[in-house]
Amino acid sequence: MRKLLITSIVILSALKASAVELDSINKSEQIILIADMQLQIDINQAMNDMYNFKFKKAEQEFKYFKKKYGWHPLPYFLLGLSEWWKIMPNVSNKAHDDKFLAYMDTVILISERLREIPKHEVEASFFLAAAYGFIGRLHSSEERKNWTKSAFAGKNALNYMQESQGYHDLSPELLFGDALYNYFRVWVPENYPLLKPLLTFFPKGDKELGIKQLKEVSYNAFYTRTEAMVFLMRILGGLENDKPRALQISEYLHETYPDNPYFHRYYARLLYTSGRFSSTKPVAESILTKIDSGMLGYEGTSGRYAAFFLGQIAETSKEYEKAKVYYKRAIEFSEDIEATDTGYYHYSLLSLGDIYRNEGNEKQAKEYYKKVKKTAKRKDKVHELARDHMKDF
Repeated sequence: MRKLLITSIVILSALKASAVELDSINKSEQIILIADMQLQIDINQAMNDMYNFKFKKAEQEFKYFKKKYGWHPLPYFLLGLSEWWKIMPNVSNKAHDDKFLAYMDTVILISERLREIPKHEVEASFFLAAAYGFIGRLHSSEERKNWTKSAFAGKNALNYMQESQGYHDLSPELLFGDALYNYFRVWVPENYPLLKPLLTFFPKGDKELGIKQLKEVSYNAFYTRTEAMVFLMRILGGLENDKPRALQISEYLHETYPDNPYFHRYYARLLYTSGRFSSTKPVAESILTKIDSGMLGYEGTSGRYAAFFLGQIAETSKEYEKAKVYYKRAIEFSEDIEATDTGYYHYSLLSLGDIYRNEGNEKQAKEYYKKVKKTAKRKDKVHELARDHMKDF
């Protein structure tokens, strides 16, 4: 009921504004907002505020542009993007879903109307593809796994994306969808062979071209620039094993938006996995400080990353009491957000067991090893290690 009410209010108010604006403005004078440089200058600070988790300031500006350009999908897309970044720190949290989906549904409805005007057909197709794309991202996340909804949104996104192909000279934003398609069209069947038959009738992709296009968008686009950098960071760091380049991007994003918890923890993670422990330590400590001070967006997901990294660093330095404190915090964060099926949780338990075992505290060590065996899958390496370490008693 709540979702229906939110969706109805957002969509009805938007369509009313859109109808009035479209009827009152000479269609030949309507600007292509996606390519308007003055608008980009005007809205630049609001975009920076949004990515830096200053949502109230950003949304004040977005709502001002909504009053000015109520006939266009862009203001609603930006308001939806703001809700998306409220979701990003912990995608399992559904508190912002209703507003996010309501704004994206509004983008779709207004874009469908705008698409009937030849001058705006390509621009409208971009926003249709973007809205369906973001909806698909939410449903296909590891935390949601709503594959049917994701497939429906993805199919629509692809259809509209194809309509804007070949018009990249209008705006570099239009290259964003092509880049993602080119990369993941190849990556998905490589990593999920069972899906290969389903992709037979889809156009071919090109991973190298996709990465090249993402780089171009990250250099030249405005609205999709940061989103392109996020995908580049994740692809290079996690899928292409190019950690040095991914680390450069994460450092830039964190330094540019220091209060964005997603960028903050990703930077800490890449520092840690790159073996740069002395650099990881202050970055991870800063995450915990922001959590403890109640900063917006800083919660258990970022906390379990930071606490685990600091536990590992302290243990390596033989600061075992510190390591215990950090590992216990990592466990608490994981349990608070119900992320007890993750490596951070299991290896924090295992490491605590090892520390207590080495201290001769057999009872405490066994408790942690048993908890690993209870919560980890038997085939997991951490389960095997816990079983082996139990044999020492």
